[in-house]
Amino acid sequence: MSENPTPQLSVAARAEIDRWVAKYPADRKSSAVMAALSVVQEENGGWISREYMDAIAEYLEMPPIAVYEVATFYSMYELEPVGRHKICLCTNISCMLCGSESLQSHLEQRLGIRMGETTPDGRFTLKEVECLGACAHAPVAQLGHDYHEKLTPERLDEILDGLE
Repeated sequence: MSENPTPQLSVAARAEIDRWVAKYPADRKSSAVMAALSVVQEENGGWISREYMDAIAEYLEMPPIAVYEVATFYSMYELEPVGRHKICLCTNISCMLCGSESLQSHLEQRLGIRMGETTPDGRFTLKEVECLGACAHAPVAQLGHDYHEKLTPERLDEILDGLE
């Protein structure tokens, strides 16, 4: 018997996943896997445990490995707990040429953590991402669902100071 039983998806999560499932042909329920992962991650404090991935697989009637493959491929899914505020800093070529390296150094110094880490108080997680698709407005970072463009260390400080 498993030490960690598969958690149940909440009624709200199932309803939201069902909205996505309805957008696909009846025999293609698994097409909603990315949406399901996002819904569960949001509801679970910003990350998805293996047990929740198993619950998604069961709900969408697909092999668990297929859910794991999606969750581990895309950088938007977190497989470990993250801080209340996840700062995704683009370090791709456009952002790098426009100063993302200095932003990274500034954030690491200010927060006392390195890329991929969470502050001891659980407030911030700093994550490097490959591309946020806003190259013309580099450097760019994403905090929660919001994009912040043409960033400077001063502007980053203003944004962080405005967070609870």
